[in-house]
Amino acid sequence: MKKLLPFLAACLVLALSSFIVLRPAADGYQVGDKAADFKLRNVDGKMVSLADNKAAKGYIVVFTCNTCPYAKAYEQRIIDLNTKYAAQGYPVVAINPNDPAVAPGDSFADMQKRAKDKKYAFPYLQDETQQVARQYGATRTPHLYVLTRQGNDFVVSYIGAIDDNSEDAKQVKTKYLENALTDIMAGKPASVNSTKAIGCTIKWKRA
Repeated sequence: MKKLLPFLAACLVLALSSFIVLRPAADGYQVGDKAADFKLRNVDGKMVSLADNKAAKGYIVVFTCNTCPYAKAYEQRIIDLNTKYAAQGYPVVAINPNDPAVAPGDSFADMQKRAKDKKYAFPYLQDETQQVARQYGATRTPHLYVLTRQGNDFVVSYIGAIDDNSEDAKQVKTKYLENALTDIMAGKPASVNSTKAIGCTIKWKRA
């Protein structure tokens, strides 16, 4: 038994280190933080950054994917958010943070097919290194962040869920994100600026 202890201890250290690597590197952004810009590949092959859209008053940044049942349940609602708010200066930017080696249905080719089939009118970006998801502190798909332009900066104004019913859009009682945007576009802080994101855990790269 004594001879096994060093081996078991080494296994435990390895397991814990693997677990740590698979988690986000930091807690990520909080409401009020300035969001750093990024440059990620869109499904059309072009690189996209927040600075590209000079007319944007802000963004609805959503970490989502092809494969998660929650992401699929919210897909039409995300499309509808872009339809409603892009014209008002808050377009959707969708980011897929999943590692396709862990979730094969989230490959770049699958992203391109999904965007084409569903006629996405917004960027669908691949966070290949998962650095942007880690920077934001995203943990689930979908996980939303409303950014508001302040001068040349974009400030986090809301974090969390779209609404209070992930299963049935017709049964939604509280539209968290839309309520937040109503306040924000009126020049006020969101009365509820943070809610719990409900969805699948992001598929982090294996150690």
